[in-house]
Amino acid sequence: MGSHKQIRPLFVWLIGLACVAASSAHGAEPSDAKLGYRFLTETAVLPSDFQQSTFDELWKVWPEELRKQAAEATPDQRRQMAYQRYGLTTRPGDDSGKPLQYVVDESDNWTMNCFSCHGGSVYGEPTPGAPNNRYALQSLTEELTKAKSQLGLLPGRMEIGALFIPLGTTNGTTNAVVFGMGLMSSRDAKLNLVRKLPQSFTHHDMDAPPWWYFYKRPSIYIDGFAQKGHRALMQFTLVPENGPQFYRDNEDNFRNVYAYLDSLRPPKYTGQIDGSLAERGRAVFTDNCAECHGTYGQDWTYPNRCVPIDEIKTDPVRLNALTPEGRKRYADSWFAHAGESDEHDTTLDPAGYVAPPLDGIWASAPYLHNGSVPTLWHLLHPESRPAVWRPVSQDLDQNLVGLTIETADRVPVGIEDPVKRRSYFDTRMFGKSASGHDFPARLSESEKTAVLEYLKTL
Repeated sequence: MGSHKQIRPLFVWLIGLACVAASSAHGAEPSDAKLGYRFLTETAVLPSDFQQSTFDELWKVWPEELRKQAAEATPDQRRQMAYQRYGLTTRPGDDSGKPLQYVVDESDNWTMNCFSCHGGSVYGEPTPGAPNNRYALQSLTEELTKAKSQLGLLPGRMEIGALFIPLGTTNGTTNAVVFGMGLMSSRDAKLNLVRKLPQSFTHHDMDAPPWWYFYKRPSIYIDGFAQKGHRALMQFTLVPENGPQFYRDNEDNFRNVYAYLDSLRPPKYTGQIDGSLAERGRAVFTDNCAECHGTYGQDWTYPNRCVPIDEIKTDPVRLNALTPEGRKRYADSWFAHAGESDEHDTTLDPAGYVAPPLDGIWASAPYLHNGSVPTLWHLLHPESRPAVWRPVSQDLDQNLVGLTIETADRVPVGIEDPVKRRSYFDTRMFGKSASGHDFPARLSESEKTAVLEYLKTL
Protein backbone atom coordinates (compact mmCIF):
# COMPACT_ATOMS: atom_id res chain seq x y z
CA MET A 1 0.00 0.00 0.00
CA GLY A 2 1.97 2.90 -1.21
CA SER A 3 2.46 6.47 -1.88
CA HIS A 4 0.68 7.10 -5.21
CA LYS A 5 2.96 9.20 -5.44
CA GLN A 6 -3.63 24.66 -16.52
CA ILE A 7 -2.10 29.98 -17.24
CA ARG A 8 0.24 30.50 -19.98
CA PRO A 9 3.35 29.03 -21.66
CA LEU A 10 4.45 32.60 -22.42
CA PHE A 11 5.26 32.85 -18.74
CA VAL A 12 6.16 29.22 -18.15
CA TRP A 13 9.52 29.67 -19.81
CA LEU A 14 10.31 32.22 -17.10
CA ILE A 15 10.54 29.35 -14.67
CA GLY A 16 13.74 27.34 -14.65
CA LEU A 17 12.88 24.67 -12.15
CA ALA A 18 15.07 21.60 -12.41
CA CYS A 19 12.75 19.35 -10.43
CA VAL A 20 12.90 16.13 -12.34
CA ALA A 21 10.43 13.33 -11.70
CA ALA A 22 12.59 10.69 -13.35
CA SER A 23 14.30 7.39 -12.91
CA SER A 24 17.18 5.07 -13.69
CA ALA A 25 18.37 1.63 -14.80
CA HIS A 26 20.34 -1.34 -13.54
CA GLY A 27 24.07 -1.73 -13.95
CA ALA A 28 25.35 1.69 -12.86
CA GLU A 29 29.07 2.05 -12.18
CA PRO A 30 29.87 3.80 -8.90
CA SER A 31 32.23 6.24 -10.63
CA ASP A 32 29.46 7.30 -13.00
CA ALA A 33 27.10 7.76 -10.07
CA LYS A 34 29.58 10.03 -8.31
CA LEU A 35 29.98 12.08 -11.47
CA GLY A 36 26.21 12.36 -11.68
CA TYR A 37 25.93 13.68 -8.14
CA ARG A 38 28.78 16.12 -8.75
CA PHE A 39 27.10 17.37 -11.94
CA LEU A 40 23.80 17.97 -10.12
CA THR A 41 25.40 19.87 -7.26
CA GLU A 42 28.17 21.75 -9.08
CA THR A 43 26.96 22.53 -12.60
CA ALA A 44 24.27 25.13 -13.26
CA VAL A 45 22.19 24.09 -16.25
CA LEU A 46 19.79 27.03 -15.84
CA PRO A 47 20.25 30.78 -15.44
CA SER A 48 21.01 31.89 -11.90
CA ASP A 49 18.12 32.62 -9.54
CA PHE A 50 19.83 35.03 -7.12
CA GLN A 51 23.12 35.79 -5.40
CA GLN A 52 24.45 34.90 -1.99
CA SER A 53 24.27 38.55 -0.93
CA THR A 54 20.53 38.59 -1.62
CA PHE A 55 19.98 35.38 0.30
CA ASP A 56 21.85 36.83 3.26
CA GLU A 57 19.44 39.80 3.32
CA LEU A 58 16.24 37.76 3.26
CA TRP A 59 15.81 37.92 7.02
CA LYS A 60 15.09 41.64 6.78
CA VAL A 61 11.73 40.90 5.09
CA TRP A 62 10.64 38.15 7.48
CA PRO A 63 7.70 38.58 9.88
CA GLU A 64 8.51 40.93 12.77
CA GLU A 65 9.08 38.39 15.55
CA LEU A 66 11.33 36.21 13.40
CA ARG A 67 13.12 39.31 12.12
CA LYS A 68 13.93 40.35 15.69
CA GLN A 69 15.44 36.94 16.39
CA ALA A 70 17.52 37.11 13.22
CA ALA A 71 18.78 40.61 14.07
CA GLU A 72 20.28 39.26 17.30
CA ALA A 73 21.79 36.19 15.62
CA THR A 74 25.19 35.75 14.00
CA PRO A 75 25.42 35.51 10.19
CA ASP A 76 25.86 31.75 10.45
CA GLN A 77 22.84 31.44 12.72
CA ARG A 78 20.77 33.54 10.31
CA ARG A 79 21.85 31.24 7.50
CA GLN A 80 20.63 28.27 9.51
CA MET A 81 17.35 30.03 10.21
CA ALA A 82 16.89 30.67 6.48
CA TYR A 83 17.63 27.05 5.61
CA GLN A 84 15.09 25.95 8.20
CA ARG A 85 12.47 28.46 7.00
CA TYR A 86 12.64 27.50 3.33
CA GLY A 87 13.24 23.76 3.62
CA LEU A 88 16.89 23.76 2.58
CA THR A 89 19.60 21.46 3.91
CA THR A 90 23.37 21.28 3.79
CA ARG A 91 25.03 18.56 1.74
CA PRO A 92 25.79 15.34 3.62
CA GLY A 93 29.52 14.86 4.13
CA ASP A 94 30.29 18.39 2.86
CA ASP A 95 31.44 21.09 5.29
CA SER A 96 31.15 23.91 2.74
CA GLY A 97 27.75 24.92 4.09
CA LYS A 98 26.34 25.05 0.56
CA PRO A 99 22.72 23.93 0.16
CA LEU A 100 22.03 20.58 -1.41
CA GLN A 101 19.17 22.14 -3.37
CA TYR A 102 21.18 24.82 -5.20
CA VAL A 103 24.37 25.09 -7.23
CA VAL A 104 26.47 27.90 -5.75
CA ASP A 105 29.24 28.94 -8.13
CA GLU A 106 32.51 30.82 -7.56
CA SER A 107 30.71 34.14 -8.06
CA ASP A 108 28.15 33.24 -5.38
CA ASN A 109 25.31 32.80 -7.85
CA TRP A 110 22.59 30.44 -6.64
CA THR A 111 20.88 28.21 -9.23
CA MET A 112 18.19 25.69 -8.40
CA ASN A 113 18.95 22.04 -9.11
CA CYS A 114 16.97 18.80 -9.06
CA PHE A 115 17.52 18.33 -5.33
CA SER A 116 15.25 21.28 -4.61
CA CYS A 117 12.36 18.84 -4.86
CA HIS A 118 14.19 15.52 -4.60
CA GLY A 119 16.69 16.33 -1.86
CA GLY A 120 14.95 16.74 1.43
CA SER A 121 15.47 15.34 4.88
CA VAL A 122 14.29 12.13 6.45
CA TYR A 123 12.93 13.35 9.76
CA GLY A 124 15.66 15.95 10.08
CA GLU A 125 18.50 14.00 8.43
CA PRO A 126 19.52 15.53 5.04
CA THR A 127 19.03 12.78 2.48
CA PRO A 128 19.67 13.16 -1.27
CA GLY A 129 16.86 11.48 -3.17
CA ALA A 130 14.27 11.94 -0.44
CA PRO A 131 11.23 14.06 -1.30
CA ASN A 132 11.70 17.60 0.00
CA ASN A 133 8.49 17.77 2.01
CA ARG A 134 9.40 21.15 3.54
CA TYR A 135 10.49 23.14 0.46
CA ALA A 136 8.77 26.55 0.64
CA LEU A 137 9.49 27.70 -2.92
CA GLN A 138 6.51 30.05 -3.29
CA SER A 139 7.29 31.83 -0.03
CA LEU A 140 11.02 31.96 -0.79
CA THR A 141 10.28 33.51 -4.18
CA GLU A 142 7.92 36.11 -2.72
CA GLU A 143 10.47 37.10 -0.10
CA LEU A 144 13.26 37.24 -2.69
CA THR A 145 11.12 39.76 -4.57
CA LYS A 146 10.90 41.94 -1.46
CA ALA A 147 14.58 41.57 -0.63
CA LYS A 148 15.67 42.44 -4.17
CA SER A 149 13.43 45.50 -4.09
CA GLN A 150 15.07 46.70 -0.89
CA LEU A 151 18.48 46.15 -2.47
CA GLY A 152 17.50 48.04 -5.63
CA LEU A 153 17.65 44.87 -7.74
CA LEU A 154 15.25 43.87 -10.50
CA PRO A 155 13.22 40.67 -10.01
CA GLY A 156 14.43 37.55 -11.77
CA ARG A 157 12.49 35.16 -13.94
CA MET A 158 11.38 33.06 -10.99
CA GLU A 159 9.91 36.05 -9.18
CA ILE A 160 8.16 37.33 -12.33
CA GLY A 161 6.89 33.90 -13.25
CA ALA A 162 5.50 33.32 -9.76
CA LEU A 163 3.12 36.24 -10.32
CA PHE A 164 1.37 34.15 -12.96
CA ILE A 165 2.19 30.53 -12.15
CA PRO A 166 1.80 29.10 -8.64
CA LEU A 167 4.95 27.32 -7.57
CA GLY A 168 3.20 25.23 -4.92
CA THR A 169 0.31 26.15 -2.66
CA THR A 170 1.52 24.00 0.23
CA ASN A 171 5.08 23.70 1.51
CA GLY A 172 6.69 20.57 0.14
CA THR A 173 4.50 20.36 -2.96
CA THR A 174 5.40 21.39 -6.48
CA ASN A 175 3.62 22.50 -9.65
CA ALA A 176 6.53 21.16 -11.69
CA VAL A 177 4.40 19.03 -14.03
CA VAL A 178 2.84 22.21 -15.38
CA PHE A 179 6.29 23.73 -15.83
CA GLY A 180 7.25 20.73 -17.94
CA MET A 181 4.07 20.97 -20.01
CA GLY A 182 4.68 24.65 -20.70
CA LEU A 183 8.34 24.19 -21.51
CA MET A 184 7.54 21.39 -23.96
CA SER A 185 4.83 23.48 -25.64
CA SER A 186 7.46 25.99 -26.80
CA ARG A 187 9.60 23.41 -28.63
CA ASP A 188 9.28 21.32 -31.76
CA ALA A 189 10.23 17.64 -31.94
CA LYS A 190 13.91 18.55 -32.41
CA LEU A 191 13.78 20.95 -29.45
CA ASN A 192 13.92 24.11 -31.54
CA LEU A 193 12.10 27.10 -30.04
CA VAL A 194 8.77 27.72 -31.75
CA ARG A 195 6.15 30.44 -31.52
CA LYS A 196 2.88 29.15 -30.18
CA LEU A 197 -0.31 30.75 -29.04
CA PRO A 198 -0.80 30.70 -25.27
CA GLN A 199 -2.54 27.63 -23.89
CA SER A 200 -4.22 26.98 -20.57
CA PHE A 201 -3.05 24.36 -18.10
CA THR A 202 -4.53 22.81 -14.99
CA HIS A 203 -2.40 23.76 -12.02
CA HIS A 204 -2.05 21.01 -9.46
CA ASP A 205 0.37 20.44 -6.61
CA MET A 206 2.29 17.21 -6.52
CA ASP A 207 4.37 15.43 -3.91
CA ALA A 208 7.82 14.83 -5.40
CA PRO A 209 8.53 11.08 -5.49
CA PRO A 210 11.61 9.59 -3.83
CA TRP A 211 14.37 8.74 -6.26
CA TRP A 212 15.42 5.54 -4.49
CA TYR A 213 12.71 3.29 -5.91
CA PHE A 214 13.20 4.29 -9.52
CA TYR A 215 15.80 1.60 -10.13
CA LYS A 216 12.88 -0.83 -10.18
CA ARG A 217 10.64 1.12 -12.54
CA PRO A 218 10.62 0.86 -16.35
CA SER A 219 8.74 4.16 -16.70
CA ILE A 220 8.55 7.54 -15.03
CA TYR A 221 5.86 9.79 -13.55
CA ILE A 222 2.92 8.73 -11.41
CA ASP A 223 0.94 7.59 -14.46
CA GLY A 224 3.98 5.89 -15.99
CA PHE A 225 3.35 7.45 -19.38
CA ALA A 226 7.00 7.99 -20.34
CA GLN A 227 9.80 5.47 -20.76
CA LYS A 228 12.74 6.21 -18.49
CA GLY A 229 16.04 7.22 -19.99
CA HIS A 230 18.82 9.74 -19.61
CA ARG A 231 17.15 12.10 -22.08
CA ALA A 232 13.94 12.04 -20.08
CA LEU A 233 15.88 13.56 -17.18
CA MET A 234 16.62 16.68 -19.24
CA GLN A 235 13.10 17.95 -19.96
CA PHE A 236 12.96 20.46 -17.11
CA THR A 237 15.99 22.36 -18.41
CA LEU A 238 14.07 23.63 -21.46
CA VAL A 239 14.61 27.33 -20.77
CA PRO A 240 15.15 29.51 -23.88
CA GLU A 241 18.87 29.80 -23.14
CA ASN A 242 19.30 26.06 -23.71
CA GLY A 243 19.07 25.34 -27.43
CA PRO A 244 19.06 21.94 -29.14
CA GLN A 245 22.86 21.74 -29.06
CA PHE A 246 22.86 21.98 -25.27
CA TYR A 247 21.06 18.67 -25.08
CA ARG A 248 23.39 16.89 -27.49
CA ASP A 249 26.41 18.25 -25.63
CA ASN A 250 25.13 17.13 -22.23
CA GLU A 251 23.96 13.59 -22.95
CA ASP A 252 26.96 12.06 -21.22
CA ASN A 253 26.43 14.26 -18.16
CA PHE A 254 22.87 13.08 -17.90
CA ARG A 255 23.91 9.48 -18.41
CA ASN A 256 25.90 10.01 -15.23
CA VAL A 257 22.86 11.53 -13.52
CA TYR A 258 20.92 8.47 -14.66
CA ALA A 259 23.59 6.28 -13.06
CA TYR A 260 23.42 8.29 -9.85
CA LEU A 261 19.66 7.80 -9.57
CA ASP A 262 20.14 4.10 -10.16
CA SER A 263 22.57 3.89 -7.26
CA LEU A 264 20.18 5.27 -4.65
CA ARG A 265 18.58 3.03 -2.05
CA PRO A 266 16.34 4.05 0.86
CA PRO A 267 17.55 4.49 4.43
CA LYS A 268 16.76 1.79 6.95
CA TYR A 269 14.15 2.36 9.64
CA THR A 270 15.89 3.66 12.73
CA GLY A 271 13.36 2.71 15.41
CA GLN A 272 12.38 -0.53 17.06
CA ILE A 273 10.63 -3.21 14.97
CA ASP A 274 8.61 -6.08 16.41
CA GLY A 275 9.95 -8.93 14.28
CA SER A 276 7.14 -11.41 14.84
CA LEU A 277 4.46 -8.78 14.22
CA ALA A 278 6.26 -7.64 11.07
CA GLU A 279 6.40 -11.21 9.83
CA ARG A 280 2.65 -11.53 10.26
CA GLY A 281 2.31 -8.26 8.41
CA ARG A 282 4.40 -9.60 5.56
CA ALA A 283 1.94 -12.44 5.06
CA VAL A 284 -1.03 -10.05 5.08
CA PHE A 285 0.79 -7.73 2.68
CA THR A 286 1.61 -10.59 0.32
CA ASP A 287 -2.02 -11.65 0.20
CA ASN A 288 -3.51 -8.19 -0.17
CA CYS A 289 -0.96 -5.65 -1.46
CA ALA A 290 1.80 -7.41 -3.43
CA GLU A 291 -0.35 -7.73 -6.55
CA CYS A 292 0.16 -4.00 -7.13
CA HIS A 293 3.21 -3.09 -5.04
CA GLY A 294 5.37 -6.18 -5.47
CA THR A 295 7.45 -8.24 -3.08
CA TYR A 296 10.63 -7.32 -1.22
CA GLY A 297 13.95 -8.81 -0.26
CA GLN A 298 16.72 -10.31 -2.33
CA ASP A 299 14.33 -11.84 -4.88
CA TRP A 300 12.03 -8.80 -5.12
CA THR A 301 9.38 -8.42 -7.78
CA TYR A 302 7.72 -5.29 -9.09
CA PRO A 303 4.58 -5.62 -11.29
CA ASN A 304 4.53 -1.98 -12.50
CA ARG A 305 0.74 -2.12 -12.48
CA CYS A 306 -1.33 0.84 -13.62
CA VAL A 307 -4.44 0.90 -11.43
CA PRO A 308 -7.48 2.35 -13.23
CA ILE A 309 -8.69 5.60 -11.74
CA ASP A 310 -12.13 4.09 -11.10
CA GLU A 311 -10.43 1.46 -8.97
CA ILE A 312 -7.84 3.51 -7.12
CA LYS A 313 -10.24 6.50 -6.71
CA THR A 314 -7.49 8.91 -5.65
CA ASP A 315 -7.55 12.53 -6.79
CA PRO A 316 -7.92 12.48 -10.61
CA VAL A 317 -6.64 16.01 -11.32
CA ARG A 318 -3.06 14.94 -12.11
CA LEU A 319 -4.24 12.22 -14.49
CA ASN A 320 -6.57 14.54 -16.39
CA ALA A 321 -4.19 17.50 -16.47
CA LEU A 322 -1.95 15.91 -19.08
CA THR A 323 -3.88 15.62 -22.33
CA PRO A 324 -3.19 13.01 -25.00
CA GLU A 325 -2.04 15.88 -27.25
CA GLY A 326 0.46 17.04 -24.66
CA ARG A 327 1.74 13.54 -24.10
CA LYS A 328 2.11 13.06 -27.86
CA ARG A 329 4.27 16.21 -28.04
CA TYR A 330 6.62 14.49 -25.61
CA ALA A 331 6.35 11.15 -27.44
CA ASP A 332 7.40 12.79 -30.73
CA SER A 333 10.29 14.67 -29.18
CA TRP A 334 14.02 13.97 -28.97
CA PHE A 335 13.59 13.15 -25.27
CA ALA A 336 11.52 10.05 -25.98
CA HIS A 337 13.88 8.59 -28.58
CA ALA A 338 17.09 7.72 -26.81
CA GLY A 339 17.24 4.21 -28.26
CA GLU A 340 17.62 2.68 -24.79
CA SER A 341 14.73 0.27 -24.96
CA ASP A 342 11.99 -0.83 -27.33
CA GLU A 343 9.93 -2.36 -24.56
CA HIS A 344 7.88 0.68 -23.57
CA ASP A 345 6.46 3.42 -25.77
CA THR A 346 4.94 6.63 -24.51
CA THR A 347 1.42 6.02 -23.24
CA LEU A 348 -0.84 8.72 -24.64
CA ASP A 349 -3.91 7.97 -22.54
CA PRO A 350 -3.09 6.14 -19.28
CA ALA A 351 -6.03 4.60 -17.45
CA GLY A 352 -4.90 5.61 -13.97
CA TYR A 353 -1.89 5.75 -11.67
CA VAL A 354 0.98 3.27 -11.43
CA ALA A 355 1.34 1.66 -8.01
CA PRO A 356 4.91 2.44 -6.94
CA PRO A 357 7.34 0.14 -5.18
CA LEU A 358 7.36 0.79 -1.44
CA ASP A 359 11.06 0.69 -0.65
CA GLY A 360 11.71 3.14 2.17
CA ILE A 361 8.05 4.06 2.42
CA TRP A 362 8.46 4.94 6.10
CA ALA A 363 10.94 7.66 5.02
CA SER A 364 8.86 9.27 2.26
CA ALA A 365 5.89 10.84 4.05
CA PRO A 366 3.44 12.33 3.17
CA TYR A 367 1.58 9.82 1.03
CA LEU A 368 -0.52 9.49 -2.14
CA HIS A 369 0.69 11.24 -5.29
CA ASN A 370 -0.40 14.68 -4.04
CA GLY A 371 1.02 14.32 -0.53
CA SER A 372 -2.37 14.52 1.15
CA VAL A 373 -1.94 11.76 3.76
CA PRO A 374 0.57 12.49 6.55
CA THR A 375 1.27 9.02 7.98
CA LEU A 376 1.14 5.34 7.13
CA TRP A 377 -1.46 4.82 9.85
CA HIS A 378 -3.75 7.30 8.06
CA LEU A 379 -3.04 5.56 4.76
CA LEU A 380 -4.24 2.31 6.35
CA HIS A 381 -7.27 4.04 7.92
CA PRO A 382 -8.93 5.96 5.07
CA GLU A 383 -11.90 6.92 7.23
CA SER A 384 -9.64 8.71 9.69
CA ARG A 385 -7.59 10.84 7.32
CA PRO A 386 -7.61 14.47 8.50
CA ALA A 387 -9.23 17.16 6.34
CA VAL A 388 -6.68 19.82 7.37
CA TRP A 389 -3.29 19.15 8.91
CA ARG A 390 0.18 20.60 9.27
CA PRO A 391 3.56 19.20 10.36
CA VAL A 392 4.71 20.59 13.70
CA SER A 393 8.24 19.19 13.81
CA GLN A 394 10.74 17.13 11.86
CA ASP A 395 10.40 14.24 14.26
CA LEU A 396 9.12 10.86 13.15
CA ASP A 397 5.78 9.93 14.66
CA GLN A 398 6.83 6.52 15.91
CA ASN A 399 3.27 5.30 16.49
CA LEU A 400 1.64 6.44 13.26
CA VAL A 401 4.86 6.23 11.20
CA GLY A 402 5.08 9.48 9.32
CA LEU A 403 4.97 13.19 9.95
CA THR A 404 4.28 14.54 13.42
CA ILE A 405 1.24 16.72 12.80
CA GLU A 406 -1.58 18.74 14.30
CA THR A 407 -5.03 18.74 12.74
CA ALA A 408 -7.56 21.55 12.29
CA ASP A 409 -11.12 22.02 11.10
CA ARG A 410 -9.90 24.61 8.60
CA VAL A 411 -6.87 26.70 7.78
CA PRO A 412 -6.83 29.52 10.33
CA VAL A 413 -7.54 32.96 8.87
CA GLY A 414 -5.28 35.92 9.31
CA ILE A 415 -1.91 34.11 9.29
CA GLU A 416 0.51 36.76 8.05
CA ASP A 417 3.57 34.53 7.80
CA PRO A 418 3.33 32.90 4.34
CA VAL A 419 5.52 29.95 5.34
CA LYS A 420 3.29 29.14 8.29
CA ARG A 421 0.12 29.67 6.24
CA ARG A 422 1.38 27.28 3.55
CA SER A 423 2.34 24.68 6.13
CA TYR A 424 -1.36 23.70 6.28
CA PHE A 425 -2.54 21.01 3.90
CA ASP A 426 -6.25 21.39 3.11
CA THR A 427 -7.49 18.20 1.46
CA ARG A 428 -10.70 19.95 0.38
CA MET A 429 -8.84 22.13 -2.11
CA PHE A 430 -8.61 21.41 -5.85
CA GLY A 431 -6.23 18.55 -6.60
CA LYS A 432 -5.51 17.88 -2.92
CA SER A 433 -8.08 15.23 -2.05
CA ALA A 434 -7.02 12.52 0.40
CA SER A 435 -9.72 10.13 -0.78
CA GLY A 436 -9.16 6.83 -2.53
CA HIS A 437 -6.80 3.91 -2.02
CA ASP A 438 -9.49 2.38 0.18
CA PHE A 439 -8.12 -1.15 -0.09
CA PRO A 440 -7.08 -1.33 3.61
CA ALA A 441 -10.78 -1.29 4.54
CA ARG A 442 -10.85 -5.02 3.83
CA LEU A 443 -8.33 -5.68 6.61
CA SER A 444 -9.06 -6.19 10.28
CA GLU A 445 -7.52 -3.81 12.79
CA SER A 446 -4.98 -6.40 13.87
CA GLU A 447 -4.01 -6.99 10.23
CA LYS A 448 -3.52 -3.25 9.69
CA THR A 449 -1.30 -3.10 12.76
CA ALA A 450 0.78 -5.98 11.44
CA VAL A 451 1.09 -4.43 7.95
CA LEU A 452 2.17 -1.12 9.49
CA GLU A 453 4.96 -2.93 11.32
CA TYR A 454 6.01 -4.74 8.13
CA LEU A 455 6.18 -1.49 6.16
CA LYS A 456 8.90 -0.31 8.52
CA THR A 457 11.14 -3.10 7.24
CA LEU A 458 10.99 -2.14 3.55
